[in-house]
Amino acid sequence: MNVVIIGGGIGGLCLAQGLRRAGIDVTVHERDRAPGSRWEGYRIHINPVGARALHACLSDAGWQDFLVTAGPGGDFGFLTEQLDQLVIVEESIMYPDGADPAESHYAADRATLRRLLLTGLEDVVQFGAEFVGYEQRPDGRVEATFADGRTAVGDVLVGADGAASRVRRQYLPHVRPIDAGAVSVAHKIWLTDEVRAALPRLGTGMNIVNVNAPCFLFTSAFEPPGGASRPYLLCALVTRPDVLPPDLTELDGDALRAAVDVLVAGWHPQLRRALAESDPESRNAIAFRAAEPGPPWPSTSVTLIGDAIHLMPPIGGLGGNTALRDAHLLTRLLTAAAGGEQDTLAAIGEYESDMREYGTAAVRSALAQKEQALSYGVVATAGARTWFRLCAAVPALRRRTFGESYAGPAAPRPWERELAMMRDP
Repeated sequence: MNVVIIGGGIGGLCLAQGLRRAGIDVTVHERDRAPGSRWEGYRIHINPVGARALHACLSDAGWQDFLVTAGPGGDFGFLTEQLDQLVIVEESIMYPDGADPAESHYAADRATLRRLLLTGLEDVVQFGAEFVGYEQRPDGRVEATFADGRTAVGDVLVGADGAASRVRRQYLPHVRPIDAGAVSVAHKIWLTDEVRAALPRLGTGMNIVNVNAPCFLFTSAFEPPGGASRPYLLCALVTRPDVLPPDLTELDGDALRAAVDVLVAGWHPQLRRALAESDPESRNAIAFRAAEPGPPWPSTSVTLIGDAIHLMPPIGGLGGNTALRDAHLLTRLLTAAAGGEQDTLAAIGEYESDMREYGTAAVRSALAQKEQALSYGVVATAGARTWFRLCAAVPALRRRTFGESYAGPAAPRPWERELAMMRDP
């Protein structure tokens, strides 16, 4: 079997690692000229779904490298815009099986994770390969064409080319991303001693600043172990599109700072100052979009993973982890097909059936969390804060309120549970 992967992001590279580990011939075609030739984003939350996938697809050395470079996930806090603490949800509530490294959660730097996933694939990944289209050959194989005239032929073609996937546009043109009704301005605040002293709770774990307005602030501290890189605080201000300028995604760092400063006027001065003094090169605005996989389609030798098929808002940390789950499942099924245990199209059909189910659930969960977090009003805000404070005072209520919202989306699928049992008989 030969597999051609279009796109060298986290999902595509994880799939390549898994297939390579299983002895399957694979090539990855990435339009970037080189690693780091474009902005690669901030930290990424790896929940147990992603951890299972990395553990299964990476070599033993690669998995250890991940554990060495990733930071702790931490507890999840809810605060007011004046930094009054409402409730802290412990890791043991979010991910009760976290004692197992493959069932825990982590904060990983995207660029660092991508470099780790590229390790050992030097002869597999072809950079500067801009995908143009594909065609089905009479022999059942798929031929991909690239802008520079190169071609690649494989038994299976996997579109891992992100939100604007050209593979998806040709293969499933009816699956179209739509406006998700929210925009975000992300910041990177270096975790200096001064910042830690000014924002003690925000300097650890993950947090949401709950405010009586159509917006919220998500924060996550990235603490690389052993000083592997510089610690920082990711801050993402999420709001309705009509609250910020219509050309938000075209603004430079200084203009984004000014737009955010108006929106957070009246917030705690230390928090407002930290946002204003964030790394200007790291400020970035995006408009959220979403796309559900849709109803079943006839399986062919072309398939899709990650944002290419189930794009979702980056709320709840579900997007990247769902892409890793795709890579994990597709690796498992293509490996079985390569070994003669089942037909290749049957393996792809099984993958797509399961992926549609959990992918659709993840998109809807992210959209629901977005709606809940952006809801506001005096009564709604007061009610939410009262409930949070009650949960802080009553551990059983805290566990009941928050346990399922984190552990539910991260719960193992039946095939993941089987693999876990094989790992720990």
